[in-house]
Amino acid sequence: MIQFEIAVFLGVLGAAMGSFAGAMTWRIHTKRELANDRSECEVCHHKLGVLDLIPIFSWLWLRGKCRYCSKPIGWLPFVAEVAVAAAFVLSYVCWPLGFATWQAISLFILWLGYQVALAILVLYDARWMLLPNKIVLPLVAIAFVDAALRVSLLPGAGVVEYVMYAGLGLLPLTGVYGGLYLVSKGRWIGFGDVKLAVFMGVVLGWQKALVAFILANVISFVVVLPGLATGKLARTSRVPFGPFLITAFIIAGLWGDQLIHWYFGLMGL
Repeated sequence: MIQFEIAVFLGVLGAAMGSFAGAMTWRIHTKRELANDRSECEVCHHKLGVLDLIPIFSWLWLRGKCRYCSKPIGWLPFVAEVAVAAAFVLSYVCWPLGFATWQAISLFILWLGYQVALAILVLYDARWMLLPNKIVLPLVAIAFVDAALRVSLLPGAGVVEYVMYAGLGLLPLTGVYGGLYLVSKGRWIGFGDVKLAVFMGVVLGWQKALVAFILANVISFVVVLPGLATGKLARTSRVPFGPFLITAFIIAGLWGDQLIHWYFGLMGL
């Protein structure tokens, strides 16, 4: 049963984590201390006070501007706070594994952590066309723990099933994007996207990884095509692919089973 109080708590927590993701993105880019440095305006570098750091409400109250220099803050911090808040609530409402076992609860906590890390990657890739190793590599390492927890939910599963789950999960995403990276020598897709694909494949398993692969390409096509049609983008324009992969990962992770069943039903299988 979905509890309203838990959903509200997760929404508030998600907004705070979205604000944290925005601050971490800037600190990683500027190579500042991640834990102890206080947040500051990117333009005037004034240290931000409590009233400047209330998730969502501070941005609305300040109308998207710095309280000290009146320069625009931009939409990305606000979007990150709202998006992570929504992701936390949707994850709770739509969590496919339920909350009946300690493994499912542990996986849900990991999943929420992914939303924060992935928000950092989306913000960073959108601004600087790069997926930093400080975020991607820990995600890859944690993915193998995640896979072990997921396999442990299967009756009688052991080491062989774990190796098959993680190994086959690499094929749809890492195999294709890794091949594209090698063939194009990094012109068609970045190596950061390949590393992110490793994380996605190991967590999702091969079936949902295939769903994520299809979704990422469909979403990128839908987003990029209007830009090409209107001339705002050229064939040689660089477009960050990380946000498309991450969006596809979240959809596949929460609704992958339903999409697979829908497809089989559509095919009469």
